[in-house]
Amino acid sequence: MRIAVIGGGPGGLYFAYLWKRRHPDAEIDLFEQNPEGATWGFGVVFSEQALEFLRADDPETVDAIAPRMESWKNITLNLRGENVEIDGVGFSSIGRLELLTILQQRVRAAGVTPRYETSIQTMDELCGYDLIVAADGLNSLVRRSFEQPFGASVSHSTNKFAWYGTKKRFATLSQTFVKTDLGSFNAHHYRYAPAMSTFLVECDAATWQAYGFEHKTIEQSQSICEEIFADTLDGHSLISNKSVWRNFPWIWNENWSHGNMVLIGDALHSAHFSIGSGTRLAIEDAIALTKALEAESDIAAGLARYQAERKPIVKKLVTAARTSADWYEHFPEHMKLDLMDFAYSYITRSGRIDDARLRAMSPQFMARYEAARKIGSRS
Repeated sequence: MRIAVIGGGPGGLYFAYLWKRRHPDAEIDLFEQNPEGATWGFGVVFSEQALEFLRADDPETVDAIAPRMESWKNITLNLRGENVEIDGVGFSSIGRLELLTILQQRVRAAGVTPRYETSIQTMDELCGYDLIVAADGLNSLVRRSFEQPFGASVSHSTNKFAWYGTKKRFATLSQTFVKTDLGSFNAHHYRYAPAMSTFLVECDAATWQAYGFEHKTIEQSQSICEEIFADTLDGHSLISNKSVWRNFPWIWNENWSHGNMVLIGDALHSAHFSIGSGTRLAIEDAIALTKALEAESDIAAGLARYQAERKPIVKKLVTAARTSADWYEHFPEHMKLDLMDFAYSYITRSGRIDDARLRAMSPQFMARYEAARKIGSRS
């Protein structure tokens, strides 16, 4: 089989590696428009069981990635100079470029040579392939070329965010909420290497306008964010990597394939950064697509199986992500709560965690929260 993979992010790389490893005779061309060592952003974060979903089928890749990851067991929330830890909510993270480098090495070892700095301009360039795997991200050429057949929809959250890094090392995945005279800000920050952290700054549209960020340069915006989060950064500066203000894009496609073309990762769906890893979703898409194609005798049946089996799983997570994102759209209102009520509102925001699950998952936090409620009810 002759396969074109469009996009050299984690999803595209992993599909190319996985298919070539299991089908050595396949001819795979992987096209990536950016240079090999380029990436946007800093670290990527996974839930506590990071990459364990890979171990049964691909322990070698897990063993290559796991030692490079930073891990922790709690989430820390910072509000009005106070903080609270929510125990039992573990995560792991790794630098995005480091993850890509590991996957690039595995792709090459399997016998695929990615074509970097190779941009596909039109779908006519892809004639002659049996299968076209579109892993080409949020601005997918494949999806945009066939929006109607894919049933594509694209919308945006109203909040603004800018993705920075910093050399300040944070003990856990943390959220810091700050109110200023002109509005409220939230920072999502966590370490992804021994001496590097992601630092994502978010604010609502009214705050963004009040600060005039629309007319600020990247450097001016960075300086303002450093001032707002000076206490959190503790003397460290922010580091920019195309750190422009953005609105989070919601991508969804009702139909996951069209002809011999199939979508995976961000080209297919997006999940808000507050709840899950787009990287993990993309890798899981690659696994599901591989297994679906192998389970059927022809490509069309395999693509239909991929959608039928994977879509309900992704839809459930995306629904939770939208609920989580809605909480962030109104985070200045939530900041008016006292610390423990705020923390409870935060950890239950997606609707997937009830009190019983929270007691089992985070016993120390839940004991503190319920004690605070008792005191509040007596006063």
